[in-house]
Amino acid sequence: MRLKNKIALITGSARGIGKATAELFHKEGAIVIVSDIRDEEGNAFVSDLKINAEYLHLDVGNEENWQNATEYITQKYGRLDILVNNAGITGFLETTGAWDAENADLKSWEEVHRVNATGVMLGCKYAIRLMKEKGGSIVNISSRSGVVGIPGAVAYASSKAAVRNHTKSVALYCAEKGYKIRCNSVHPAAIMTPMWDAMLGEGEQRQQIIEEVEAGIPLGHFGEPIDVAYGILYLASDESKYVTGIELTIDGGILAGSEAKPRK
Repeated sequence: MRLKNKIALITGSARGIGKATAELFHKEGAIVIVSDIRDEEGNAFVSDLKINAEYLHLDVGNEENWQNATEYITQKYGRLDILVNNAGITGFLETTGAWDAENADLKSWEEVHRVNATGVMLGCKYAIRLMKEKGGSIVNISSRSGVVGIPGAVAYASSKAAVRNHTKSVALYCAEKGYKIRCNSVHPAAIMTPMWDAMLGEGEQRQQIIEEVEAGIPLGHFGEPIDVAYGILYLASDESKYVTGIELTIDGGILAGSEAKPRK
């Protein structure tokens, strides 16, 4: 019960890393607010959790949605203890592209940044208002792609780099203000989630690409969403009460060596 009676909001938690995190937080005693734009999946997930969980529609790049969520949380709970800014898109499925450095489509670029970068900024902005009296923990989900360049996904890489840096600004701001709010970023890579579907394809091609990717992972295999969830749990819990502004990499060892270099 590492999060007993903590109020936790997790964005983009109808599936993938967000869902695994919500499940783990719930198991550890938190009251979980699952949020997403995938309402059917989100509501079904909350029904499975049964108690101490609810679903909230939240488009993270929309400030009015954040204002409504903040008002709702204030009225019902009076506070927020944990925010996990997890919602994010690559742009491959959500926009028309192109996504490379030479041909990048402006509308696609703006949509990826609206969700990934602006969404995190707004989340931090409103979480600070909910947390500044009693303290709390903000965990922002960046990526390995926020640390190294990705020639074929420049908007995604740029937006995740923004998350990485904004996390540090928020951490320092809260420290300067004397708020007991910590803010840290998590940098997953090669975690098998639905986000990979557009890149892996299907059938024999999918298996071939998986094997190629795994050949470049020092630990030799893709990670699972729960692997990231446990890292998020540490940063959300009081066990990390002296930790703020850090980058926690969960990537099977990729960034430890030369495999961080993008390949064609």
